[in-house]
Amino acid sequence: MGYYTYRTPDSYNKTTPKSVFYTTLVENMKILVATEKPFAAVAVEGIRKEIEAAGYQLRLLEKYTDKKQLLDAIADADALIIRSDVIDNEVFEAAKRLKIVVRAGAGYDNIDLPSATAHGVVAMNTPGQNSNAVAELALGLMVFAVRNFYNGKSGSELKGKTLGIHAFGNVGRNVARIAQGFGMNVIAYDAYCPDEAMIAANVQPVHSAEELYQKSNIVSLHIPATAETKESINFKLLNQMPQGAILVNTARKEVINEPELVKLMRERDDFKYLTDIMPAADEQLKQFEGRYFSTPKKMGAQTAEANINAGIAAAKQIVDFFTTGNTRFKVN
Repeated sequence: MGYYTYRTPDSYNKTTPKSVFYTTLVENMKILVATEKPFAAVAVEGIRKEIEAAGYQLRLLEKYTDKKQLLDAIADADALIIRSDVIDNEVFEAAKRLKIVVRAGAGYDNIDLPSATAHGVVAMNTPGQNSNAVAELALGLMVFAVRNFYNGKSGSELKGKTLGIHAFGNVGRNVARIAQGFGMNVIAYDAYCPDEAMIAANVQPVHSAEELYQKSNIVSLHIPATAETKESINFKLLNQMPQGAILVNTARKEVINEPELVKLMRERDDFKYLTDIMPAADEQLKQFEGRYFSTPKKMGAQTAEANINAGIAAAKQIVDFFTTGNTRFKVN
């Protein structure tokens, strides 16, 4: 019967290096996949293959309807894989053995990061795995918008229009790549991305959100929901866009100041808003028929390929964490 050695999450904190080790029987290691919206069956099998090849136990909690089910299931889990499931302080309190949680996807605002840190749990995401799926949806929404929601009336083309990409991360770069295939002029703003990276992708950098919105016929949003960005997309910013403007949001609904968006759409009958995250103001926005569209649920990563890629990446990151101490995608 083999033994398995791995470090505590604290030992990866560069400011407080430690040489504390745990030793645990491999077969006692429990990896929980907790998903209200389950992975595709083929993704689950891929996850199982990675986990069981490492000698760990895989447990599934799918389509759960009560938080208590999650609290009970996580009580003896060493690692956790989630999708959009909310992992808050109550969950961390119940997870006495938990050392790592991986969100299968790019966004991770559904994890209470300060609580994870306080409980000595490493939180990770799987950046890049869903990027192409989200980017293709963003372009699909743009085509839908310029063709007047396929209402049978004459629309326009994406070719020759200026697309502004707000945040040039993995998704933004894929949006740029696809948009260039449509013949669009692509510009981007990202305070944390060097100009050289944009130029290398044949994208023109701009140096403020205001400049981006002033110059863009269409803006594609890819900013995360942070204290800095929440409700930052407001009336003043959006009203700087030219006539016939289109805003596509496949990022987070929290970044939109929804009352001000409603005000803008009421005052500007040329403005269109399309998203795959149903806004809290959905009922108010429905009055702008032909200019507002939302999918009934978050759709960006809802492809078979993204589902499989993100789930298997999460499993691999957990195995790598316990095997080598790799915390490359740590977010807390």
